[in-house]
Amino acid sequence: MTFRTRETTVTFTRPFELRTLDGPQPAGTYRLVIDEEEIPDISFLAYRRSATMLHTPSIDTPGGSRQVFMVSSGELAKALEADLKT
Repeated sequence: MTFRTRETTVTFTRPFELRTLDGPQPAGTYRLVIDEEEIPDISFLAYRRSATMLHTPSIDTPGGSRQVFMVSSGELAKALEADLKT
């Protein structure tokens, strides 16, 4: 089975919370790493997400202790959508 990792960023304009994080996080741009695995036995190349990891603190925050949290991609999408509405 083939695996791949994609790296991107997500930006929050306001503080946000996710269940797996250690409390509210400040607004900022955060590093996001997505692991995917190939879906076997189909006639075309396709991948499914196997892990979504959010790195804290934000990229904008110098120094300090860095942590990586496994987050729900659905919960993250809802938080980003809510951030756009406010």
